[in-house]
Amino acid sequence: MSSEGGSITLWLLGLVLMILALGGLAVDLWRGFSERRALAAVADSAAIVGAGALDSAAFRDTGEVRLDPAAAESLAARSVRQQPDTAAMTGFSATADADQVTVVVQGAVDLTLLRLLAPDRGPLRISVRATVTPRGSP
Repeated sequence: MSSEGGSITLWLLGLVLMILALGGLAVDLWRGFSERRALAAVADSAAIVGAGALDSAAFRDTGEVRLDPAAAESLAARSVRQQPDTAAMTGFSATADADQVTVVVQGAVDLTLLRLLAPDRGPLRISVRATVTPRGSP
């Protein structure tokens, strides 16, 4: 008889654990990429909406296309709050000056399968930034 009886069982157990870890990494990274895409869409649309707050008085006086910073920030913030896909969002900020509006959206995604292998690891943190500058008519 061979003294290696049962070694294939241990080898397969190790292989299964490695496949579980790899699968957990794939699932959690896919969820992270998906939530990042959703948060980027929120930031992009809010920045575009904020860039619509043009300073009409400055345009009439000088012909220059400029933003009204207070109105741009308000419109961008309202757009973020009205978005339907904000499950992973943990916070946002909207800032504007006369030239551009910037929206930063933060989010967090809880780990699923990787939590079994690293129980003390916190959620995956996501941050996206969108900046839009209005252009004048060609």
